[in-house]
Amino acid sequence: MYHQIRLGDNQLDSSDPFLDNNLQKTVVIDTDGEVIFYPNFFSIEESDRLFSDLYSSINWKQDIIHFYGKKIPLPRLTGWYGDEGKSYTYSGIEQHPDPWTPTLKLIKSKAEEISEVTFNSVLLNLYRHGKDSVSWHSDDEPELGENPIIASISFGGSRRFSLKHKTSENYKINLDLPKGSLLLMKGETQHCWQHQIPKTSKFVEPRINLTFRVIKPV
Repeated sequence: MYHQIRLGDNQLDSSDPFLDNNLQKTVVIDTDGEVIFYPNFFSIEESDRLFSDLYSSINWKQDIIHFYGKKIPLPRLTGWYGDEGKSYTYSGIEQHPDPWTPTLKLIKSKAEEISEVTFNSVLLNLYRHGKDSVSWHSDDEPELGENPIIASISFGGSRRFSLKHKTSENYKINLDLPKGSLLLMKGETQHCWQHQIPKTSKFVEPRINLTFRVIKPV
């Protein structure tokens, strides 16, 4: 079963103390995990300013994965920032953090207020065009702990975000992530669900996504 999330689906009480009166909140998943969507977490003006700053100031890298003896560039650019010593390994790529920038600290502070988590690292992805993507995966590396809380914030062009249940593969959720949006994933989400940003042949503006995380001792 496929489900397309629309703004207003499962919308929660705006009296939530972490929301201002204009902030929308939608529950995307409440079974085998919890995913909450805030489509207007940052204003359009804030989003455009932050996108421009991140695009020009982040130490973007072209990471390489090894696949059956071949070296394949990831179809996106990445950056890894965080507290000293908070390294992270995924898909055979070892990331060592660059120090926090003032812009990243500002975004992190707002993400921490609503999630009630102190994040110590962030993975940034730059999707330059529709051919850039990330394939099905879960953020379940040992460094993230058992039930990681991940705050995913998007700036720039809107891209389709898909979720599918690991044991009920016919159940899939599609959600468009606009500029300034926050997707909060917590509970058993990474155990029970996978997610992706698929390629698209449509014209899309460049997009920057930040996933704030907590790296823990393994």
